[in-house]
Amino acid sequence: MPQLNTSTWFITIMTMLPALYLIMQLKLLNTNYHFSPLQKEVSNTQVFNNSWQLKWTKIYLPHL
Repeated sequence: MPQLNTSTWFITIMTMLPALYLIMQLKLLNTNYHFSPLQKEVSNTQVFNNSWQLKWTKIYLPHL
């Protein structure tokens, strides 16, 4: 029974990895992602008048 020649396996596997990576990148490049309705257009949303001030405040935790 002849022996299995494994001398080319390393180069085959090492060239297969970048090829699979490129194929997956091309597949992901052609996919269409559906955005949720909130992310489509911000200009169509209603603006509400809030009674509070729109500014950032700092909340400090008490020392333990």
